[in-house]
Amino acid sequence: MNDRHTRRFGLGTATCLVMGNIIGGGIFLLPASVAPFGTVSLVAFGVLTVGAVALALVFGRLAERHPDTGGPYVYAREAFGDFAGFLSAWSYWTMTWVSNAALAVAAVGYVHVLLPGHPSKGTDLAVALIALWLPALANFAGTRYIGLVQTVSTVLKFIPLLFIAVVGLFFFDPHNLGAFHEGSGSAFGGMSAAAAILLYSYVGVESAAMSAGEVRDPERNVGRATVLGTIGSAVVYLLGTVAVFGTVAHDKLVKSQAPFSDAVNAMFGGHWGGTVVALAAVVSIVGALNGWTLMSAQSPYAAAKDGLFPAAFLTKRRGVPTFGVLAAGVLASALTVLNYLTGSGGVFEILVLITTFSATVPYLLAAGAQVYFLLTGCRDKVRPARFVRDLTLALTAFGFTFWLVAGAGYAAIYQGVLFLFAGILVYAVMAARRTARQEDDRAAAQLPTPRQPEAVPPPAADDAALPRTT
Repeated sequence: MNDRHTRRFGLGTATCLVMGNIIGGGIFLLPASVAPFGTVSLVAFGVLTVGAVALALVFGRLAERHPDTGGPYVYAREAFGDFAGFLSAWSYWTMTWVSNAALAVAAVGYVHVLLPGHPSKGTDLAVALIALWLPALANFAGTRYIGLVQTVSTVLKFIPLLFIAVVGLFFFDPHNLGAFHEGSGSAFGGMSAAAAILLYSYVGVESAAMSAGEVRDPERNVGRATVLGTIGSAVVYLLGTVAVFGTVAHDKLVKSQAPFSDAVNAMFGGHWGGTVVALAAVVSIVGALNGWTLMSAQSPYAAAKDGLFPAAFLTKRRGVPTFGVLAAGVLASALTVLNYLTGSGGVFEILVLITTFSATVPYLLAAGAQVYFLLTGCRDKVRPARFVRDLTLALTAFGFTFWLVAGAGYAAIYQGVLFLFAGILVYAVMAARRTARQEDDRAAAQLPTPRQPEAVPPPAADDAALPRTT
């Protein structure tokens, strides 16, 4: 479609899409969340970073052969068939719109810091819904505006975070770190416990692969953007966490509600750090919502092209699957309203737990697809010269993702599996419809073509009936 609102993402925009989706609002609480385990949590972060980069490289390899919108769904279906592809698309779609609702609610807390007062539940709900629909409007406007919003928001949130991370190193005091391992048990146990909290910091590494159809030269740029975005996010995560650990006393950090704000106050004095960090958090969340809204439409769009999702998800305007954006916005809004009607717990918390499991299903299937392509000798799917390296990366990515599942906890796995299996009914309906259409097409192809009446030659003249001439 040639439209002035449609523009394919370049390498820079695709990288910003990856970084913007990885870095949401959670980074602003991460240092305080893992501080109770001691500095061993920094080791856990390093291990997770290696796994995330391996997963990013696997997505880059897969995108070289399948540069199509849908990413993990495309790889799973190619390797394991329609049902695996559907499970990947269904799980990913579920994760995106439920996560959007969680991000919108999280934005409300930071807005309270920027606009102090006595907000009502109705005001909070309005702020959350605005946070959901402003990015949706950018998506409706087309890929041109998605890229613009993603680039601007990524720069605006990356600069202050990186500033705190780098400048904080000059104020680093080892006495603030506390013990290497806090609490009872072994250091390895502490690292695993910290990892269980940090595991989902890198959800979003697949963003460029998911939108490969909208990326210029996807065979090259998807892999590059995925790796660059993941490494850039890792730099911010690791340096930021180290800076906060070294500038805020450990006993204060474990109780902190705004660790980056406390770090800024410790470095420069005063109490203005909270406002700066809250503003960065709002920008970060809006940018993440902008990218995740696009992701929420890409997976069902790819599945709908193969008849595994309703055909309505094929509706596309200005380079964006608009029906998918609308569906995700409505579902996330309904979940947000439910959250404010029932309180902060209940159904909302259960569904948020589901996202932690749902994110891992497409990752496992994608890593498994790469292993399948390698071991079955699909030479058109992989590069033989890189067999050992690619197999090592694929197995590392699979192990990393398996660790994600284990770290999600029993409750998340239990609820997530139930929600995942609920999709089987949708698959059954869509598969039945597709089978019926195929049978109709075959029946139509087998119908005999109506024969045209053959031309009957005129009867031969009877020589006896002709007059004789002499």
